[in-house]
Amino acid sequence: MKTRRRLSLLLAITLVLAGCGGHRSTRPSSSHVSSHGRSSRSGGGSGDIYDDTSKPQSSRYRDGADSIPDGPPPDVSKLPEPVPKVEPRSLYGNKSPYTVLGRTYSVLSTARGYDERGIASFYGSKFHGYKTSSLEDYDMYKFTAASKVLPLPSYARVTNLQNGKSVIVRVNDRGPFHEDRVIDLSYAAAVKIGIWPKGTGLVEVQGIDPSAPPQEEAPPPPLVTATPAHPPSIYLQIGAFSDPANAERVAAQLRVANFAPVQVSDATIGGRTVHRVRVGPLSDVDSADQVSAKIEQMGLPQPQVAVD
Repeated sequence: MKTRRRLSLLLAITLVLAGCGGHRSTRPSSSHVSSHGRSSRSGGGSGDIYDDTSKPQSSRYRDGADSIPDGPPPDVSKLPEPVPKVEPRSLYGNKSPYTVLGRTYSVLSTARGYDERGIASFYGSKFHGYKTSSLEDYDMYKFTAASKVLPLPSYARVTNLQNGKSVIVRVNDRGPFHEDRVIDLSYAAAVKIGIWPKGTGLVEVQGIDPSAPPQEEAPPPPLVTATPAHPPSIYLQIGAFSDPANAERVAAQLRVANFAPVQVSDATIGGRTVHRVRVGPLSDVDSADQVSAKIEQMGLPQPQVAVD
């Protein structure tokens, strides 16, 4: 009987992962697709409703669009940041590889060494009180986050590259599956580092391994952070080619289509030279989203966001 219930639960979760779709938040360019867990009675912002994960994303949640709480944001200075500690992997949300919206992802074995720059978004009231991928209740007033590849649970330091503010988050959810986004922050974490109210921002995400000796972990940043001397820029990388002729061919297509500036630059990856084709720098996240969509319409590969 226990085996049958366990199989039923695993089947339900698999269906949720396979069937989740996307939505665009009411916040500018803040998109999130969540792979949540099982049915449960939810509290918090979602009210006393039944969290039926057998339903499609379009009808599972009480609210049709994401939003933020009414009134001023919370005083995040009074909210404690999570203290990284060694935790067992969640029984749910760590399947690897897994596929969402036709794209396959692999979950990392550890957060150690993970360091990626990209665009962060955040999610709020629509998901508050509902189950995350690890079957924990999402609480937008805690410092948590969703990642496509970091194990659940794990910890990371997220730094806003545009103002130097940072926060430690506990990663307990999957997403965002908007391809231009590297992490989805809880509402509180977004307020803490200044991603709210704009909705998106350029960040660096550094994994934290609680089991590593203290000297292996980077020292925490100073309490008062300064605005970076050189603001980061957004580029869209269309490809990295071993043959320079192929790189120039793609660059020529982009120039004919009036994408400017288009750059072809050399980089060494794994001991070999590749020729990267990039469009940029772009002025902001909205511009990057628009240009990325136009490049895909040309039949070229979906661009990858690079923040330099």
